[in-house]
Amino acid sequence: MELTAAEPRRKGLVQLYLDGEEAVKLDREVFLRAGLRPGDQISDEELHQLILDSDARRAKEKALYLLEHRNHSKRELTEKIARTAASWEAAEAAAGQMEELGLVDDQAYARDRAREMFLRKRWGPLRVKQELRRKGIDGELIEELLEEYRQRDEGGLVAENVRAVLETKYSGWREDEKQRRRAFAALQRRGYSYEEIREGMAWDEFEAE
Repeated sequence: MELTAAEPRRKGLVQLYLDGEEAVKLDREVFLRAGLRPGDQISDEELHQLILDSDARRAKEKALYLLEHRNHSKRELTEKIARTAASWEAAEAAAGQMEELGLVDDQAYARDRAREMFLRKRWGPLRVKQELRRKGIDGELIEELLEEYRQRDEGGLVAENVRAVLETKYSGWREDEKQRRRAFAALQRRGYSYEEIREGMAWDEFEAE
């Protein structure tokens, strides 16, 4: 095949024209390193390798860009790269490289996320577990983190969180049954079990009034 033209495109890409027809887009740096010029001949094997190199470089660049802004789990990083910049295989490889470099650490990420969800967002254990699973965190690590927060709950963390949500968003729940039902449903969506909500609402005391 003859490279008949190479035209710059947005997002650091170069459009190749082979034998007079529009072909593939390559990462600009990969294309420049290849030293190709219009009129050069490219074999199928060479083109395939250029595509792989381009995919790998774009995946790595996207990974670094994403991690510059915030931490990600390995699966989350892989999914984002594959969705916007590269193939799934290249995305997995790039995420693996970031892990080897210490830029991705699922254990540290999971601990930070669990702390944020329990203490800032005031989510319940069920919602925290669901979110960490969605991010690709290992099941054993999730259970370990939940157990740590269960142990911390000797001071009433879950009940305290339930009451904080009630005070800030449903302050009239004791007097208004409709608002009480809305509050109960909202707390379930936040990941609290029936018993945890009862405890936070001091349900038994309320029913005895």
